[in-house]
Amino acid sequence: MKNKIFHPYTTFSELKTELPNIVRGEGIYLFDDQGNRFVDIVSSWWACALGHGHPKVVKAIQEQAAVLQHSITGSMTHPNVLALAERLANLMPTPERHSVFASDGCSAVEAALKIAVQYWYNIGRPEKTWLIGMDQGYHGDSLGALSVGFVDGFHEPYRKTVNHPAKLPFPVPTASDPDGFEPSRKVIEQHAEKLAAVIVEPLCLGSAGMKIYSAGYLKKLADCCAVNEVLLIIDEVAMGFGRTGKRFAFNHAGIDPDMVCVGKALTAGYMPLSACIVKDRIYNTFSDEGEKDCTFYHGNTYAGHPIGCAAALAALDIYEAEDTVARAAEMAEKMKQWMLPMAAMNCVKELRFLGMIGIVELKAEMKPKVPRIKQALKEQGYLFRPLGTTFYLMPPLVISDEELHAAVDALHQTVRSSTAPE
Repeated sequence: MKNKIFHPYTTFSELKTELPNIVRGEGIYLFDDQGNRFVDIVSSWWACALGHGHPKVVKAIQEQAAVLQHSITGSMTHPNVLALAERLANLMPTPERHSVFASDGCSAVEAALKIAVQYWYNIGRPEKTWLIGMDQGYHGDSLGALSVGFVDGFHEPYRKTVNHPAKLPFPVPTASDPDGFEPSRKVIEQHAEKLAAVIVEPLCLGSAGMKIYSAGYLKKLADCCAVNEVLLIIDEVAMGFGRTGKRFAFNHAGIDPDMVCVGKALTAGYMPLSACIVKDRIYNTFSDEGEKDCTFYHGNTYAGHPIGCAAALAALDIYEAEDTVARAAEMAEKMKQWMLPMAAMNCVKELRFLGMIGIVELKAEMKPKVPRIKQALKEQGYLFRPLGTTFYLMPPLVISDEELHAAVDALHQTVRSSTAPE
């Protein structure tokens, strides 16, 4: 059958090779139609935290599909979305929250950005319309998301289409500024009168190449936003639900964000569902009972989808019952120890770690060898998706010690053999 797919994030040169045709998933593995088994080492774009085919999530989906397949949340509700909104609120540092549901992380971000702008309009501060993110941050591929997150290597064709009034520079620690926050403070203070919100990926810029910054920076950012009357949006779509060794990455900083966007692992990656979790002091301004109608005229067809909510509720139950967060923290330390010997390789620029994310950045001159390394790993049964010269492990949190150790060894040996002088 001829492939008629316009593949996302896939070069035409990749299409010259035979793409795996995945027909089944089980645990940490994906199986293609040729009988090959692959380790899903990036959790299917960072989503499948519980691996594939977890029986409790599958059962929840099947049971819900037999009862109620779809029902909108515009002026209606259903039991699953009520329960999920309550659960999400109680996962926050302060539970006085309401959730806007959507179908994917980018849509949750779009909702957050619009809520931020309309909040200031609602309370009589319409001049506060600027929305900014961190340089090379990623919050999705819609035009609104590109206005606050722009990865040069991906988004260059749209540079003149989207507006970037300002950006937070990526933190560079110094002796006098160990968290690298002072340049960001200057940006926020300079534009505070116009600035509606700041949005960041907490602790790790994923698509920029898994660039990591400190929890201290995030704490200072939250404090600075509060002092300058700027809303803080934390995009936990990729980092949430145990990936970093805590339930949410922002928990490392001990902050209480104004809005939190979640997705991906919210349903363990089994159904498209996301949410923007909003503090009630913001939510309460969206009333039509005052002098002006402040209703949030924004929605998504599948917002609060019953089957997606069923998957999310099951996933949240499993994260709690199996103590996934604590296990991820324990496994992360093992992964780090197994990966550290790679730092001595001449081809390696540096290693970085954040919970169950292990990162090997090769030196720039190794870029021509990246496709060879990726293909060699694929032939060994590992589906890596390097970012430039950066290879990373972001496996399902249910991976065993033996499976994780084997993956690290495969990466180590393959990089060694593929970068040896010819």
